[in-house]
Order: sequence, then C-alpha cells, then structure tokens
Amino acid sequence: MDASGALGSRPLRPAAASPVRTDIPARLDRLPWSRFHWLVVLALGASWAIDGLEVTLTGAVSGVLQDRATLNLDSGEIGALGSFYLAGAVIGALVCGHLTDRHGRSKLFFITLGIYLAGTLATAFSWDFWSMAACRVITGFGIGGEYAAINSAIDELIPARVRGQVNLFINGSYWVGAATGSAATLILLDPAFLPIDLGWRLGFGIGAVLGLLVLFARRHVPESPRWLTIHGRHDHAEEVVRAIEARVARSAGATPAGPPLASLLIHPQERVSLGLVMRTMFRSYPERALLGLALITSQAFLYNAIFFTYALVLTHFYGIEPASTGLYLLPFAAANFLGPLVLGPLFDRIGRRVMISATYALSALLLLVTGALFAAGDLTAYGQTALWGAIFFVASAAASAGYLTISEIFPLELRALAIAIFYALGTAAGGMLAPWLFGVLIGSGARGSVFAGYAFGATLMLAAAAIEAWLGVDAERKSLEDVALPLSAGG
Repeated sequence: MDASGALGSRPLRPAAASPVRTDIPARLDRLPWSRFHWLVVLALGASWAIDGLEVTLTGAVSGVLQDRATLNLDSGEIGALGSFYLAGAVIGALVCGHLTDRHGRSKLFFITLGIYLAGTLATAFSWDFWSMAACRVITGFGIGGEYAAINSAIDELIPARVRGQVNLFINGSYWVGAATGSAATLILLDPAFLPIDLGWRLGFGIGAVLGLLVLFARRHVPESPRWLTIHGRHDHAEEVVRAIEARVARSAGATPAGPPLASLLIHPQERVSLGLVMRTMFRSYPERALLGLALITSQAFLYNAIFFTYALVLTHFYGIEPASTGLYLLPFAAANFLGPLVLGPLFDRIGRRVMISATYALSALLLLVTGALFAAGDLTAYGQTALWGAIFFVASAAASAGYLTISEIFPLELRALAIAIFYALGTAAGGMLAPWLFGVLIGSGARGSVFAGYAFGATLMLAAAAIEAWLGVDAERKSLEDVALPLSAGG
C-alpha cells in the first residue's frame, strides 16, 4: 500500500542513534509573523527577483541577438540558449539538492548564488552562440541549486498556517525582477541611448552586481533548526530557535504562550544514504512521486515554451521592434507577480488540492482559447499580451504551488533532493525541449504549428490538474512533520 495514503505515515527509517526529544517544529510553527519572517522573505525572494531580471533580459534581447551587429543568431539558436540554460539548471538542481540535504541549507545559499552570479556576469562578455551557451549552462547550474536550497528553507522557517501563501509569494517575486528587466530593456536595447551591442551586455552585468547585495542579506538567515536537529546538532538548533524567538518577542512585544507543545523523538543521523533517499521517495511515496512529476513537468513545458520565446512571437508575427519588446513584457510580468499575491492566501484557506487543480485547469483552458485566436489571426500584439497576462495570472500561482507541493510532501531528510529531482525530471521531460521546439515552430512562420504546440502544453496542464484532484495532499495549515514524518523520527 502507498505510504502516501495517510498523512504522517512512516517510511523506512535509518538506524536510531543518540535520540533526542524536541519541540522545535511546533515552536517555529506557533510564532507570530514578525520582522524575522520578513527578513527571510526578502533575503530569499530577492534571489528570485534577480533571476527574473536576468531571464527576462535573455528573452527580451532575443530579437537584438539576431542582429548582425551583435551575435547574429537565428530563431533556433535563440530557443536553444533557453534549453542550455535549463540543462544547466537540471544538473545544478541534482548536484546542489543532494549537497543541501547533506551539508545544510545556509551553506548552499552562498555557493549556488555565487555560481549563478558568475555565469550571469560572464554572459555579458559572450562573443558567439557557443560562448553564450556555455555561460547559460553555468548560470542555470546556479539557479537550479537555488531552487532546492531556497524552497527547503522557506518551508522549514515559515509558520505552517501561512506557509502556502508565503511560498507562493517568494516564488512569485521572480516577476518583480522580470518587470524591472522589462522596463530596463526600453533603455538598454534602444540604439538612441546605447550602441546595439553594448546595451544587452550592460543588462547582464548590472544584474550580477545587484545580486551581490543578496549575498549580504543572506548572512542574517540562519540554518534550518529542523535540519540541525536531525543531523545531531540539537544544541545548535536550540540556540537558533531561542534567538529567533527573542527576535520575534522584541518585534511582536511578547513571547508566544499556550498549552504544552507537541514533540518528536528524533534519532539523529549525520548522513542518510542516497539509496535510502531514493527508496523512500519512489517506494514509500509512489503516489506523491507521480503527483510531483506531473505538476512540475506540465508547468515547466508551459512556462519555458512561452516565456523563452515571448519576444520572438512579438517580432515574427506582430512586427514589434526588438527594442520595444520589453514594453509588452511589463504587463505580462505584472500579471505573473499579482497571481500568487492575490491567489496565494486561498491555498492556505481553501486548501491545496482544490486550488492547485483549479489553477492548472483554468490556465490550460485559457491557453487553448488564446492559441485558437492566435492561429486564426484574430489578435493584435496588445490582445496577445492581454491574454497571455490572463493565462499567467493563474498559471504563475499554479507553477509556484507545484514547487510548494514537492517541498511539503516528503520527509525532511530528502526535501531538497526531492525538489531537485522533480525539478530535473520535469524540466528534462517538459521544459528543456520547449524553448528549442517553439523557436523552430515560430521560425517556420506557420501559426497553426505554433498553436499545436500551445495545445500540447494545455493538455499537459489538464492532465496535471486531474492528477492533483486525484492524488493531492491536503497540507494546508499542517506542520511539515504531520504531512511527512522525518525518517529519523520514532518512539
């Protein structure tokens, strides 16, 4: 029987050693919202904003990069750059996800962001397709590692009652950077302000410099006390929690009080074997594994297909000048940010299963309608942009909820690696091919071919909605330990 059939059911557990009883999870979950939590949001969400800035620049400059005065790339090569970025992200997620579970969340914060910033800065000095492709692989490696480290830390530091909306908000902050990048391209890509081969390079360089500020902010985000406890560092975990409680008390004016808190008996384990992690994920939780794969694969195809080739559609089918594509990306980015912000609280109030299945299904239906109108030639550039905005107002919340799901439904010992594996599988199966495929479809000039690609993406989203309705886990307002008991818990 699938162990995911009951919340908190216990899979195979590594051998116990030096057991300790702890109430740390309950203490973290009962904390009132405070300046500390805002620090976590800002320090971790800022990374997504920088990523949004950089990836938007990549999409917005696609038209400029086809100019002979720059890199003289064709549509297929533009799409392939997105695929190289995603390939790097897949590798980075797998490598750094494993390291995050083994060595801690905070250490990987700095390593992954450093790699990411190095790749972004190097992109500014690309001289041809292959040099830029190499830089995109490095950049993707860093951001893939960020997915694992950041999403793990969010869930383990944020109180259970608001975990869903905070997770969605932080992932949605990507689009604050995207909007900023869109606005910046209006100057950076305008030959009236900067030479055509300089503006796009400055954009990547500026993004790397801004990212250095995030490194300083992250110094104030502590290691996850949950992670410390299961790795035999309970005294350190207690120090961290007491410091957090003191900061919250100074901010809120009082220390949380109430009945005795629930506790767990933990058998600390310095290392959990990769074999045990994989057996737990796919043998003890097969239904949850299927759910995670469906959610991540479908949203990866949808997002990467449209976003990485957004500017190409505008330039090829609507005759928009490459330097002006950022103007059309602004409302698209705004819709993507507002979706999780507006809909996020409903994921904690109405529940995960209802909201995730509804947002996946609705975004798919909107995509089909938009694709049909596009194929018939009934849209202007403004109409296309407005409908894309409507789709991704909903799809942005859905995509963020996919990552939220993965980070909640597996035991703590494999949380980061689970995020990494499903991100890698979903991206490889659905996302990595999408930019190249749509680059080729758009390059053909056939609207019907592009619509066929949209219809395929919508089908994937509808299938994911059905799987969520069937296998979804009702994790709203529940402690992570109630959703999936740690491997080291017992007694």
